[in-house]
Amino acid sequence: MKYSVVLFTSDRGITPVAAAQAAEELGFHAFYVPEHTHMPVRREAVHPSTGGTELPDDRYMRTLDPWVALATAAAVTHRIRLGTAVALPVEHDPIALAKTIASADHLSGGRVTLGVGFGWNIDEMTDHGVPRGRRRTMLREYLEAMQALWSEDEASYDGEFVKFAPAWAWPKPMQQPRVPVLVGAAGTEKNFRWISRSADGWITTPAEGTDIADQVQLLNALWREAGRQGRPHVIALAGKPQQDLLARWSDLGVSEVLFGMPDRSADDVLAYLQRLAGKLGLDSRINEEGA
Repeated sequence: MKYSVVLFTSDRGITPVAAAQAAEELGFHAFYVPEHTHMPVRREAVHPSTGGTELPDDRYMRTLDPWVALATAAAVTHRIRLGTAVALPVEHDPIALAKTIASADHLSGGRVTLGVGFGWNIDEMTDHGVPRGRRRTMLREYLEAMQALWSEDEASYDGEFVKFAPAWAWPKPMQQPRVPVLVGAAGTEKNFRWISRSADGWITTPAEGTDIADQVQLLNALWREAGRQGRPHVIALAGKPQQDLLARWSDLGVSEVLFGMPDRSADDVLAYLQRLAGKLGLDSRINEEGA
């Protein structure tokens, strides 16, 4: 089981460059960032954590572009994986986004992970022309169309939301036929059937809490039912590094644990990462592996 970190990026506090560099040096597996293009002032969408239209954090309206943030991190790191937790592909043109992600994977040496969401913030999605009730279909088409561009010499796609005639598009991602695609969503049968058809794994949400045994078992069953090989990648969100919980998750088949960085000064965040790495034993792991 691997340990990773996520930075809720904003235009204040620690930069993605400093955070990713520190995370790599301390032995973390991956560095993730989220995405929100903007935050409508008049809102109807209910936030999953607050249960109302109020936001829990003003960083939602200050979030950096995830691919620009990861590009800066890629330029100063060599080993750590770089991902989104989560991005919102349907808020973009799929052909242009495919180029952006392929370029990031190419230039980083094949280190990109694409974590995606269906989008809880309906107000934000509406501003991008995403029809309510069609988010899942639209996201599936975007992922299929991008994979075609990533993996085929002459790619085309003919769907409800994405259509393009045969086209050339390079660079291709180093990871083939696509970068790993993970879905951050509630652990429901509906979402797991979607993941089993169209993605490579699941990112838990805060609503799941820490007792995810039933959800992981259901996902594995639906994965096999869909004819998928191996096991889905499961990333579990964690608070404090509780050793008994981490051991249970490892036995359950969780492949990666994701810890959030605090919204504090750069010095405080770096100190937190050092303490976290020490509690997880990452320093000794690096020495043992000769990394």
